[in-house]
Amino acid sequence: MPRISLVNAAQLAVKSCLRPGGIAVDATVGNGYDTLFLAETVGPTGHVFGFDVQRQALVSSYQKLLAHDLQRRVTLHLASHADLLEVLPKSVMGGVAAVMFNLGYLPGGDKAVITRADSTLKAMAAACRLLAKSGIITVLAYPGHAGGDAETERSAEWMRSLDPSQFETELVLSQFDKPGAPRLFILRKWGDLL
Repeated sequence: MPRISLVNAAQLAVKSCLRPGGIAVDATVGNGYDTLFLAETVGPTGHVFGFDVQRQALVSSYQKLLAHDLQRRVTLHLASHADLLEVLPKSVMGGVAAVMFNLGYLPGGDKAVITRADSTLKAMAAACRLLAKSGIITVLAYPGHAGGDAETERSAEWMRSLDPSQFETELVLSQFDKPGAPRLFILRKWGDLL
């Protein structure tokens, strides 16, 4: 069986739920790769909302979007993913098809600025409220850095606490068999296909 990166696995999972015209959220914009993927996937009639606490991340993402002429499909917010419900328009509540999280720190950025368990758990709970039926949340977690172990474990505990009549969860492990290897959590909300 061919090996697939967890980033690619997350994108494949999202592609199974997100259709042209859909609404998506990149909760941790980073260098913009997931933002670009989401903008391509929603097509010209869909929209993506991106969040990051670092201006550098938003600039990098916007440059990628400009290079592909996709900037009109995306609204970027210099804000924490914990503030999803406060920042997003009320009209998207219950209508978001996909939310992607890529935790940790900004590659090439300040490694002291990391996602933290408390804000991530608040953001994941908010994402569940935003999610449409048959929507998906992907969370790529990195236990191998300072703070990453606790965030990954608390995210796993939170996923296990969800009502199985409302949500289906899946854990995808890295191809590298070691405790600090990344892992992907996939959460699907029950309901009809979009």
